[in-house]
Amino acid sequence: MSAALHVESVGAGPPLVLLHGWGMHSGMWGPLTGTLAARYRVHMVDLPGHGHSAPLAPWTYNAVVDAIRARFADEDRAPIVVGWSLGGLIALAWARASPRSVDRLVLVATTPRFVAGTDWPHAMSAETLARFGDELRVAYRMTLLRFLSLQLRGSDAGKATLGAMRARLFERPDPAPAMLDAALDALATLDLRSAAGVIDVPALVICGERDALAPAAAGRWLAQAMPDARCVEIAGAAHVPFLSHPTEFARAVARFLDETGRGSDDR
Repeated sequence: MSAALHVESVGAGPPLVLLHGWGMHSGMWGPLTGTLAARYRVHMVDLPGHGHSAPLAPWTYNAVVDAIRARFADEDRAPIVVGWSLGGLIALAWARASPRSVDRLVLVATTPRFVAGTDWPHAMSAETLARFGDELRVAYRMTLLRFLSLQLRGSDAGKATLGAMRARLFERPDPAPAMLDAALDALATLDLRSAAGVIDVPALVICGERDALAPAAAGRWLAQAMPDARCVEIAGAAHVPFLSHPTEFARAVARFLDETGRGSDDR
């Protein structure tokens, strides 16, 4: 199963895995890849059914985690895992399933539950997410472009970042529509709030002050719920802080990895 994953690797040093968001591909990480590659062996993963990776049926969180974990099982040490949005949920599920196979977590614009409920106000409504699914089946390219706009709504550098993301989005094959639909269904149903308290991998949660998809309040809640986590909120950022505020983002990641690096080889 892992052979079907498309992974590009650059740099030298401890392994670091990048997991992108829904409907995207690993090329969306942009300049951050080069910044990290100066100190780490960076592995950029196209999630199943996205970019150059083959579809996975059925597309479930457990199946995706198994595929990614198998791909990196032969590493000399457990990787640092950086997950953005959907990728952050996958990173959390990975750490829950096999904590010894993850060194540290960086969770970017990540919420333990994407859909709002009576006891969870820090999310979008189920109706909004369902509408995405309906529009996806009719015109998924237009839906993805609108999704990009939503990710940057309110960001200080919204227009410039949106242009860069649009340029990168269609550089790789279109995501498999069935995979997008399955991943969206997973987003609608997964709730990792109860699991957060037992995921004791050192973690950094980075949230954007103006994020409409994964509100900063959800990131703060996640960091407080995890036993060994801290939260950094980037002022003026929305759902893509690593592109809209690259300096602040890189500084936060570097500080976290430096401060938690000592003794990580023993994990």
